[in-house]
Amino acid sequence: MHETLSRLEPSRFPALARRRLETLQVNIGLRCNLACLHCHTNSNPHRREAMDADTIELVLQFLQRNRIATLDITGGAPELHPQFRELVRRARGLGVHVMDRCNLTVAEEPGQEDLPEFLAAHAVEIVASLPCYSVANVDAQRGHGVFESSIRVLRRLNELGYGREDTGLVLDLVYNPQGPSLPPGQEQLESDYRRELGQHFGIEFNSLFTICNMPIKRFGSTLISRGQFDDYLALLRAAHRDENLENVMCRTLISVDWRGRVYDCDFNQMLGLNMGGANGEGVHLSTLLARDLEGRPIAVREHCYGCTAGQGSSCGGALS
Repeated sequence: MHETLSRLEPSRFPALARRRLETLQVNIGLRCNLACLHCHTNSNPHRREAMDADTIELVLQFLQRNRIATLDITGGAPELHPQFRELVRRARGLGVHVMDRCNLTVAEEPGQEDLPEFLAAHAVEIVASLPCYSVANVDAQRGHGVFESSIRVLRRLNELGYGREDTGLVLDLVYNPQGPSLPPGQEQLESDYRRELGQHFGIEFNSLFTICNMPIKRFGSTLISRGQFDDYLALLRAAHRDENLENVMCRTLISVDWRGRVYDCDFNQMLGLNMGGANGEGVHLSTLLARDLEGRPIAVREHCYGCTAGQGSSCGGALS
């Protein structure tokens, strides 16, 4: 059992059930060119787990049969998967909206120099991690030189039309706190990002998403080692708001890991918490091709308070 999962009580968080499925979130591999302190997947340059060709075909079948509106591709750095571009091409060919969870710096890796042009050519929505607008904070969290690399790539994306209202090329940025605290108000922080990135670097973007750090994997282990785990959970519980339950991402999303196993969200995936709390190896995507998931129970634990605390938190930012 995962160290953090063993510390998360199953009974306190309110019960949830799924609505109509709108988004298929797929983690196609755990290899990443970075090893960020806040990473909830424990991704790094040495990971080798990657989705095989048969499972990618299964993902495409699921998208088509179930008429899923959005494919949300994540990792690791998903762009490093050798079939990332083929998956994007074929999903777009099905009329599916594609989102790429991008760390920006991957576009400066060998062999990825044309990544921005590829994403623009297929109108892929880019959701880019940029946890602050200052070099010191970003590099402290993500590694030396990451901020400058991110700025260079953002400028390239702007040159292609990303982040500009009239192009249809959507560029969203993602903020997460530096440590065990809740994100500030999304609207005000977005205004701050626009001012700082615009004035100092000439960068434009569409929206800013504020996301709460989840007490799992690398971040959870850091909290445990510093004796902050229980206090952080208490903070999340105390800030819970019932109204956020209506819009948490797991209500309309399922998460698929590199092996094709299905979870109620990306965070549950990283904890090994099976879809609906199923026993054993859980649920494989191949068993869901012709099944209606609406109304099925969602597996919850105390980390779920990270999505309902304060203004709420999801893959699409604040909920309220």
